[in-house]
Amino acid sequence: MSDAAQPTAAEVRAAAEAVKAALDRHLAAVERRSGEDDPAVYEAFNQLAAAAETYDELLYDRYDEVTPFEIPGDDTLPPYTGPEEPNAISVLIRRDYAVVEPQRLLSQAQRVEAADVDTGTGIGEGASGTVHRALGTLFGEFEPDEIASRHKEFGLEEGDSTLWVTASDEPADPGEWLEAPFEHVDPQRVVCRFDVSAVFDDELDEDEPDEGDDVEDDEIEDYDDLDTDLDEDDDLDDGELEPLEARER
Repeated sequence: MSDAAQPTAAEVRAAAEAVKAALDRHLAAVERRSGEDDPAVYEAFNQLAAAAETYDELLYDRYDEVTPFEIPGDDTLPPYTGPEEPNAISVLIRRDYAVVEPQRLLSQAQRVEAADVDTGTGIGEGASGTVHRALGTLFGEFEPDEIASRHKEFGLEEGDSTLWVTASDEPADPGEWLEAPFEHVDPQRVVCRFDVSAVFDDELDEDEPDEGDDVEDDEIEDYDDLDTDLDEDDDLDDGELEPLEARER
């Protein structure tokens, strides 16, 4: 970071004072809490975490020093304040993918396009000639769940994903939220959520058996067979990909 972009000593001092004030607010909220899931404690905790993170960043930028505190990630939901018997729900899903094999993606989209042309429902020759158009072709032809289960066939690599189920008092009016479908989500109305992320890999590694643990021979053979199958599939040329069966929607 350049000297011009560095925070001033006064800014670092102000951030330290903000941490002290946030500590006092958090302690006061804890002392007055009305139950295990008191929203005031939750809010004070988040304010303290944000203040501590800001101070830590400024301290490092200015003095190349760090604090001994680790700010935990917020992987829990706030207290639920929605209706106990929701009249409607919304399901919000996000899945991230990396396009790791563009040529495979293009080939699969071209197969879908060719099948549509043969049946008279095609969208025009060359429509899947770019990655951008190929993605539109595939996501227009296949359900998102099918793409998730067959992502390798489309040249995609899975990233993080999350699914939230939120409660509503009444169903939304038709077309009400289509222009901004993922805005204004109240986390306190989230009934449940399910996350999949590479950041959890470390936790999974801790559960793996030690070298001394017994493993059945037939289990090892099964994994070897699986690896062989995957390797063979990875070596396929684009022209050797098995055709996909496009479903009518």
